[in-house]
Amino acid sequence: MTIGERLYALRKERNISQEELANELNVSRQSVSKWETNQSMPDFDKVVALCKFFGITTDELLTGKKDIVQANELDTKSTYARNLAIAIGLYIFSAVLLIVCAAVFDQPIVGVCLLLTLVAVATGLIIYNSVRYGKKAPESEDEKRENSQLKVIYDIVGLVGIVLYFVISFLTRAWYITWVIFIIIPAVNSIIKLLFSFKDDKKEEAGEEVNNNDQNN
Repeated sequence: MTIGERLYALRKERNISQEELANELNVSRQSVSKWETNQSMPDFDKVVALCKFFGITTDELLTGKKDIVQANELDTKSTYARNLAIAIGLYIFSAVLLIVCAAVFDQPIVGVCLLLTLVAVATGLIIYNSVRYGKKAPESEDEKRENSQLKVIYDIVGLVGIVLYFVISFLTRAWYITWVIFIIIPAVNSIIKLLFSFKDDKKEEAGEEVNNNDQNN
């Protein structure tokens, strides 16, 4: 994206005309038009004024660096969420597959083999996600607090899972299949982590919007 294209996009985001922008910078509308069509470049003092007006840095205007970083971050988050969703789906599908093999086809051993295979794949995907896309930067206070909350929730889910396992097993005497609960527990934890991730994204978007409004004002 050229400087002119970035200027055009910024002006459209602000929903102002070329004439209004020209008045803010004390230049002619034709000058703004030439900048946006790459027929000429704004002088340095106008670059500074443009950055101040749009609430961006000179790097963002001249090189579009922020656009590239944001696109990479968005792609990373999208890939992380997709891989986590696939892993959760595999956990759930493996349990369903075991039940179908045991109850419908009377092949519990085949069901167990398929379940273990899918669980291995799902677990490998989660580990890959953590290594490839895990945060490496020092944790902020908010992140530490959130991780503490997640740990408490994981402990509660694990405890509830164990209780359900024993209660259901004693009531149904189906010990051969109730252990699937221990496969469901990490799937539930993954879903919770995914929900927390979506909540963080919304917080970041809200924070960026507030910062942009402050800069604009």
